Amino acid sequence: MKKFFKSPKGLLSGSLSVFFLAIILFWLKTYIAYQIEFDLGIDNKIQKFLLFINPLSSTLLFLGLALLFRKRGQNVMLIIMNFLLSFLLYANLVYYRFFNDFITVPVLLQTKTNAGQLGDSVLSLMSPWDVFYFTDTILLILLLVFKVVKPLSGNNRRPAAFVLAAAVIVFLFNLGLAEKDRPELLTRSFDRNYLVKYLGTYNFTIYDIIQNAKSSSQRAMADSSDIVDVENYIKANHAAPNPEYFGKAAGMNVVYVSMESLQTFIIDYKINDLEVTPFLNSLTRNGEAFYFNNVFHQTGQGKTSDAEFMMETSLFPMSQGSVFVNKAQNTYQAMPGILKTKGYTSAAFHGNYKTFWNRNEIYKSFGYDKFFDAEYYDMSEENTKNYGMKDIPFFEQSMPLLTGLKQPFYTKFITLSNHFPFKMDEGDTDFPAGNFGDNNVVNNYFQSAHYMDQALEKFFNDLKTAGLYDNTVVVLYGDHYGISENHNEAMANVIGKEITPFENAQLQRVPVFIHVPGVKGEKIESFGGQVDLMPTVLHLLGIDTKDYLQMGTDLLSPEHQQTVPFRNGDLVSPEITFVGGKVYDNATGELADQTLYKDQIDQVSTRLKISDEIVYKDLLRFYTPQGFTPIDPKDYQYVKKANQKEEKQK
Repeated sequence: MKKFFKSPKGLLSGSLSVFFLAIILFWLKTYIAYQIEFDLGIDNKIQKFLLFINPLSSTLLFLGLALLFRKRGQNVMLIIMNFLLSFLLYANLVYYRFFNDFITVPVLLQTKTNAGQLGDSVLSLMSPWDVFYFTDTILLILLLVFKVVKPLSGNNRRPAAFVLAAAVIVFLFNLGLAEKDRPELLTRSFDRNYLVKYLGTYNFTIYDIIQNAKSSSQRAMADSSDIVDVENYIKANHAAPNPEYFGKAAGMNVVYVSMESLQTFIIDYKINDLEVTPFLNSLTRNGEAFYFNNVFHQTGQGKTSDAEFMMETSLFPMSQGSVFVNKAQNTYQAMPGILKTKGYTSAAFHGNYKTFWNRNEIYKSFGYDKFFDAEYYDMSEENTKNYGMKDIPFFEQSMPLLTGLKQPFYTKFITLSNHFPFKMDEGDTDFPAGNFGDNNVVNNYFQSAHYMDQALEKFFNDLKTAGLYDNTVVVLYGDHYGISENHNEAMANVIGKEITPFENAQLQRVPVFIHVPGVKGEKIESFGGQVDLMPTVLHLLGIDTKDYLQMGTDLLSPEHQQTVPFRNGDLVSPEITFVGGKVYDNATGELADQTLYKDQIDQVSTRLKISDEIVYKDLLRFYTPQGFTPIDPKDYQYVKKANQKEEKQK
């Protein structure tokens, strides 16, 4: 090792030269990737230093493992470990390009269930220049093959011990400095951006694996006593229904429509003096629906499935991964199960295959009677794009299935056309694209949103023709953001102002419309989140939620709580926005004194933890609300032939 440090020549001729070269190249490559690909919100010199040093400990650890092998097997393992770490880094940066988030173990499980559905979206995020992230692997192979450097050989276990010890020391130093800048980093942070900023992508992956192992053991260790504190907290924060609206829709049908990737900024927006969403705009102007313009999406990594979960259960999604994939076997008291006790038939409509997002399993736990998936639709090329059926043929082909249901019914429709990357097929719309400097995503968004608006208008007209409109509550909700922070430059042109962290939080609004027959609609300014929709709808149906364990409160109630938690622990309320560890005054967009709002921030943390207790420990198996009949998933099957046989028998 002395020879390695004596002269530049030692860099290529020392016994461990190739190893240290691999360390340096990989370390620098990771740091460059941090600077180019990730926006981690670096605020001070400590964070800048941590960003530089945090790849080192995991690089020493994993590449150091190669030194434990025998003879020239060390070189093979060095290349393999370098490639695997490079692939992990690259997978994270591709994922980050759209989701502004990092891959977790549950996300990998989701990929397993959703494989084959993600091709176009993933390819659109890749670039030929991405080969850079594997150049060090290629260079090491060439240097070894052509013997430019001396390969590893002999017994290097003693140096390996020093390297692994150095990895531990560097990590402890890294963690200590991180804890100084961000106290309780590993115990109070819901935000993966913080963890990667302070610890790095590779150490975050190790942390994530440990957290998931811990999560798996939580259910086994839980018992009925764990529900007591949860029940007391939720019931103490229950918001009583508004008597003006309670029961106004009693006995009516209910239709949920998930509006894919629709954000509130698009409502009333015009391109070339043309309204992007003229039909949705008209619902409020004509008094046909309540319009909630201050509802924020609260999804995590599960995106559309997270929105469904909140709409069905009024619980927060998981901080990592998707409940639909990871907790499908839990006990739930979801909308289909609750309304079943009132004589409702339930059905879900989705122009994709039932295994996508593991819906065919979790819908059984929710108590859905029927699931009409791709097997029930004409999935020809002209009818499909992105993740399944185009919205117009989807609604058209769903109507005979809907009208065939026994009333009253509770149903859910999941639209797909307005999905990243938003490109429309020729002939589907003549609406002009935007001109905001982003031809691949932002400009296309206005066309696909307009197409969805047309599909919704046609669906409403079909409900009227079928005689259902005057006896059906229709809930339209945006499921999550469509345009990520990676397109802030173009979005600044869209909204006419710079996209700061504060402004980005405001963009997380998603539109919610509720049509209640016989009730004149209006714009509701109350702040809320997707967890608040379930109690709102149940109260309209005349079902009091006081006995149910729900994290949301009725948006129409005078007692509604207007502090809206985001899944990462940030929040927004009528007065302030807390994002990235900073508090902003909503009136000015300027920083505010965080100490004045500590109770509000702590309240959000408590609500998220209470919900996590329920989900991770499966606590609802120990609690049955009065009048609720528990759902047995074994009573449900979603096989087309079986459903047809059942219909024939009826």
